[in-house]
Amino acid sequence: MDARTLRALVLDADSWVSWDSPVGTRDVSAEYAAELAAAQERSRQDEAIVTGEGRLRGRRVAVVAGEFGFLAGSIGVATAERLIQAIERATDEGLPLLAAPVSGGTRMQEGTVAFLQMVGITQAIARHKDAGLPYLVYLRHPTFGGVLASWGSLGHVTIAEPGASIGFLGPRVYESLYGEKFPEGVQTAEHLHERGVIDAVVPHEQVADVADRALRVLAARSTWHRDAQVAGPVEGDGTDADDPEDGRTAWDVVTASRRADRPGVRRLLRAAATDVVALNGTGAGEADPGLLLALARFGGAPCVVLGQDRRGQSLTAPLGPAALREARRGMRLAAELRLPLVTLIDTPGAALSKEAEEGGLAGEIARCLADLVTLRAPTIAVLLGQGTGGGALALVPADRVLAAANGWLGPLPPEGASAIVHRDVDHADVMAAQQGVRATDLWRAGIVDRVVPERPDAADEPQEFCERLGRVLAEELAGLLGRDDVERMRSRNARWRHLGRRAR
Repeated sequence: MDARTLRALVLDADSWVSWDSPVGTRDVSAEYAAELAAAQERSRQDEAIVTGEGRLRGRRVAVVAGEFGFLAGSIGVATAERLIQAIERATDEGLPLLAAPVSGGTRMQEGTVAFLQMVGITQAIARHKDAGLPYLVYLRHPTFGGVLASWGSLGHVTIAEPGASIGFLGPRVYESLYGEKFPEGVQTAEHLHERGVIDAVVPHEQVADVADRALRVLAARSTWHRDAQVAGPVEGDGTDADDPEDGRTAWDVVTASRRADRPGVRRLLRAAATDVVALNGTGAGEADPGLLLALARFGGAPCVVLGQDRRGQSLTAPLGPAALREARRGMRLAAELRLPLVTLIDTPGAALSKEAEEGGLAGEIARCLADLVTLRAPTIAVLLGQGTGGGALALVPADRVLAAANGWLGPLPPEGASAIVHRDVDHADVMAAQQGVRATDLWRAGIVDRVVPERPDAADEPQEFCERLGRVLAEELAGLLGRDDVERMRSRNARWRHLGRRAR
């Protein structure tokens, strides 16, 4: 599919306006000039990049797209100049940028100077992102070399067409250099999605829908007024001042949080969020099913969601360091896009294994904590269920901390605490009570700001509970978006600096 056909499929009808200026006279060899002329005639393009603007579901967007028919979409000096000018214009005009790379890489006829154009392209993309503007990438077949190693890999959201060949080193080059074929199935969109390098594999006809949902979340930031009002709270949703004591013991809470039918992050997003765009992996070759990363809106308020997924964790596949690296990608997204961050904590504990130690689990917990406490974006943490150990701690420090009534937080599972203190697991209930792990205890200690009721258990009213929590999140996000950033950061710093040194 060439750039024109894809553009017609994704953008609103008759909305395209080209930004391309004619390419000037080139001082090149006769042989290269003949190649350029043939490429122009064959592709009906004057270069390997097409740039312009259009409307996507009524929203003005900038577009840069590769044209493989022109010398395999390769990037030369004139190609890069057109691309950089379009990126800079999108930045200056405050437009979201949609990129559709397709390329064999650097234009070999222009040598090293063409190769180094990737620096200028990357610089322009970085400036666009520094301005807080969205950058969405759709990788097409094939995308290789310097294009993938620059503007093809910098998207806030990166998707690819089914069956696309995507890689750094071209298979023909590999075979010529090493005398053997590159391993089958590695440089495919599907494999890279499985490995956490790209977010999704999306057919052409669904690209507009994915981009529209992502931009509805990202554009909501600029339309969300400081004095925004949300409906609620509905009576019974719980407030800061409501004493959450309901007679549940700590062990009752721990037991309830472990019910297999308890609603988790996926149920919450289905029931209470809109415009959900699921992301995938670290972008650097790792993915952990124990963590869900997404863009979403609650009650119209946009956010990045980091949710520990109870469906993706088990004794044989516990939360590992890759999940925390994926979480840190979400934190970077929130900072770059200037969106609030919502963390949803629900884990029986991080991995205790050789692989976790070699993967730097403790270091990732520390880096998550450092990133969260210094993150300029507004933050909300929710104790959705189990909150065991360092895996939970990594996502806790926020501007506001909420808890489900049967949510809890402790340094170990109560059985582990019992094993340390009593040298058996028979005192787990006693240790849970003594350590003050329940939401009620955490509220009294000033750790949790607000407890969301369960009647009597979220597992018995999954839809109602998720809708209740969704309303609370909408209200909390509106409150944070309305606060002065300097005051909010000062309050966050004071909160965690003095934790445990003053009572509610």
